[in-house]
Amino acid sequence: MAVRAVRGAIQLDVDDRDHLMAGTTELIKQVLEQNGLTVDDLISMLFTATPDLHSEFPALAARELGIVDVPLMCAAEIDVTGAMPRVVRLLAHVDTLRSKSEIQHVYLGGAAALRRDIAQ
Repeated sequence: MAVRAVRGAIQLDVDDRDHLMAGTTELIKQVLEQNGLTVDDLISMLFTATPDLHSEFPALAARELGIVDVPLMCAAEIDVTGAMPRVVRLLAHVDTLRSKSEIQHVYLGGAAALRRDIAQ
């Protein structure tokens, strides 16, 4: 078993609590599913949101999915001029048998443009 980091991001259409929760939930589910992970495999999760998203903490979506005994943290993404707006990013540390090259990073919606080299 090794500790690996899994990245993900989703661009939201609007800053709306329900939309943010739904998008973040989908992102978390896809990260877990595409990497064959369960909640027990999670070590910690860090979420960032661009400064234009303030309707809810993205980590709440993880809690509502039943991820209750994993340390979670939210932070503000750096406000870079010209950066993609309305993006929630995720960095999950996990226990897995997968090699680094087998990890599937997940970029949904418009966020796929952030990593065209690995987006699915």
